[in-house]
Amino acid sequence: MTGSWEARYAAEFFGTLILVLLGNGAVANAFLKNTTGNDDPGLANGGWLLVASGYGLGVMLPAMMFGSISGNHLNPAITIGQAVIGIFPWAHVAPYLIWQFLGAIAGQCLILALYWPHYRQTTDNEAVLGTFATSDHANSQLNGFVTEMVGTAVLIFGAMGLYRGMFFHQNIVIANIGVGLLIAAMVISLGGPTGPALNPARDLGPRLVHALLPVPNKGSSHWEYSWVPVVAPIVGAVIGIWIYKIFFGL
Repeated sequence: MTGSWEARYAAEFFGTLILVLLGNGAVANAFLKNTTGNDDPGLANGGWLLVASGYGLGVMLPAMMFGSISGNHLNPAITIGQAVIGIFPWAHVAPYLIWQFLGAIAGQCLILALYWPHYRQTTDNEAVLGTFATSDHANSQLNGFVTEMVGTAVLIFGAMGLYRGMFFHQNIVIANIGVGLLIAAMVISLGGPTGPALNPARDLGPRLVHALLPVPNKGSSHWEYSWVPVVAPIVGAVIGIWIYKIFFGL
């Protein structure tokens, strides 16, 4: 990483903003009524592939823009996981997390502003919530926790391999593309049970926006579930990075 810590914080803010804007923006395009991506709320018109592409690009593009500045964490679970393993300083964990959450909130506010007419037309409050945060579609917090934990462990393990593996370590651009494809694949393959979040900032920041702002046709923000996409990804990130270290080193 290069540049001052202030520049790194700014990179985390703008990178997370772009991640949420492109990822949750794709969800809004797929879920909300009378958008170009979907003329009815739900997953019609290939919406899940639209969502996966949005999140994949939402990670890949900031990685290309800011990876050399901040490491492109964009995710409190990654920051905490790297601190636990000793490759990121604990003194800068809190500032990274703060700017990641602020970026997620800012990105979601932009989505709300851009899609405001479509929020007003969408009467399904679960579809509205889905453009902000995740939920346990099986009504099982245990299933949600396992899904988010395993998914994040696989994500972090895969990202460590892409960035540190012998094949890609001389070509960071290809590694960035690989991480974007990994995120898209995770959404396609593991998105059924919970969304998924795989990122506390991506879920909690927008959930706060949903709860605090006068979102049209909103229902419950489901705070009873909100701890799952915060705690489970952190646990999963620590597990994934430890497994990589044990078998392949750092």
